[in-house]
Amino acid sequence: MSQPKPLHIAFTLYDDVNILDVSGPLEAFWLAADASGEKTPRYRISTVSLAGGLVRTSSGMLIQTTPCGDLGDVDTVIVPGGGSPRRPEVPEAMVQWIADVAPDVRRLCSVCTGAFLLAAARQLDGRRATTHWAAVDQLRKRAPEAQIEADSIYVQDGGVWTCAGVTTGIDMSLALIEDDYGYEAAMEVARYLVVYLRRSGSQPQLSQPFSLQIADDSFAALHAWIRENLAHPLTVEQMAEIAGMSVRTFSRRYRDSTGRTPARAIAALRLEAAQSAIERGNSSLKRIARDYGFGDERNLRRALRRGPES
Repeated sequence: MSQPKPLHIAFTLYDDVNILDVSGPLEAFWLAADASGEKTPRYRISTVSLAGGLVRTSSGMLIQTTPCGDLGDVDTVIVPGGGSPRRPEVPEAMVQWIADVAPDVRRLCSVCTGAFLLAAARQLDGRRATTHWAAVDQLRKRAPEAQIEADSIYVQDGGVWTCAGVTTGIDMSLALIEDDYGYEAAMEVARYLVVYLRRSGSQPQLSQPFSLQIADDSFAALHAWIRENLAHPLTVEQMAEIAGMSVRTFSRRYRDSTGRTPARAIAALRLEAAQSAIERGNSSLKRIARDYGFGDERNLRRALRRGPES
C-alpha cells in the first residue's frame, strides 16, 4: 500500500518578520514530521518569500527562503507577524500573493500580527479571528467585516486559523497537528516542547494573575498568597490583614486598582487554576473542586459554564 504524501506547510516570510512567530510553529511541525517514525514524514516544511534568498528578521537573524513561485502544491500557508503589535508590517506584494494563493490551499493561518496581512487580503471578511491583544483595536479598524475576538489564544473559522501573540503560535500549531493526525500526535509534540498539553483556543491571552499584576503590582504578595490558599475559604478580612489595611480601605483601594472586587478576583483565580488542572488531565473533577475551593463538583461545573466574570 502506498504511503500518503507529506502535508506541505509553507511559512511566508518577509523582512522584519518576528523570529519567534516563525520558529515556534516551525519546530512543532518539524517534530511532528520527525517523531512519527514513519517511512514518509508527515509534513514537508518550506520557508518562502516573494523573491527567495535571505530574509532578515526583526531581531537581525537571517533565514534562507525559496521563492513563492517555486512552491508547488501547498496544504497550509502560515503567515507570521512582523514589526511590533502597534506597528505591524503589511507588505503589499505579500498581501497580493496571499490573496492569490488562498483559494488553492486547505488552510490559511496567521501568527500574531500576521492577521493584518490576511485582513488586507480580505481573507478575514465575515470570519472570526484574533491577534495580539495590543493590536486588537487596530485590527478591528482594518477588518471591519470580521469578528475579532480579543480574549482567545487562537481561533478557527473554517479553513482560516489565527492566533494571538508570539508563543500562541505553538498552541495553534498543536491544534493543527491534532486536526491532521489526532490527539496523541499533538500530545507527543507538546511533550517534546515541554509545553502545556495543548491549551484550548478560548483560553484568555492574559492570565488572571498576570492581568491583576498589570493592574497594580502593589498587591502582588496578596495575589501570591491567594493562589497558595485556594483550597481554603478566603475572606475580605483575611485579605485586608495581609495587605495591612482596614477592611473598608482595602476594599476601596483594591477595586480602584484592579477594577474588581476582592470576591471576584478570588473567583477568577480559582476558575483559572481549575481550568489549568482540567487541561493537565491527571485529576478528577471532584478532586479539582476540592483543591481549588469550589466545595463540590456541582459548583465547579456551574463556574465553568458561567466562565470568568469581569
